[in-house]
Amino acid sequence: MRRNTVIIGALIVTVLLPMWYVALHGEPPSEEVAIDESVTDLRPLDGFVDTPNKLSPSQVGVVVWVALFGLVGVLTAVHRFMNDAVRPPDDASSAVSADGGARTVSLPWLETDHRWVVEYHDASDAIEGLVAMGGLTVLAIVFAALFTGEYLTLGRTQYFGIYATGMFVSLALSTVAYYAWFMPHIEVAEQRGHES
Repeated sequence: MRRNTVIIGALIVTVLLPMWYVALHGEPPSEEVAIDESVTDLRPLDGFVDTPNKLSPSQVGVVVWVALFGLVGVLTAVHRFMNDAVRPPDDASSAVSADGGARTVSLPWLETDHRWVVEYHDASDAIEGLVAMGGLTVLAIVFAALFTGEYLTLGRTQYFGIYATGMFVSLALSTVAYYAWFMPHIEVAEQRGHES
């Protein structure tokens, strides 16, 4: 798995480095237009981190690629967390045998003559799940309040994107936490193919 990760990282760098080189040298410099501070107190370009106020189309393309690769990395990490972090270890005894016999769990809506439950692990209902979901819910409410306050008061620095991102990420992670700690994990085997 580590070798595949290195290969994927090398491919990403191989693609992004020439793009970034072209982005840095492909656009002539331009003068920044400042906001007249005697007219308004709004500072729409202020932020937590100093960032360029102007990007060329090539630079925007690189940023979009980096954001997409970052999103894939986040989705991979979340998927691994849901599948590994809160499930029983592989050597733990499963509730159902692999050959479909000696079932201790019956799910009539899922099982047929050609499909049966291979593994069933009940939800852990761990206290960590309650703490995670409670914290993420509070965080989503805080970001929603900040977003609303920024909109209604026209604050001096506008962080709409940061507050909206925090709100939606908190909601998404609370869904992940619910799946991981409060839903059973079921694996199903199914016979496929045509009988002659």
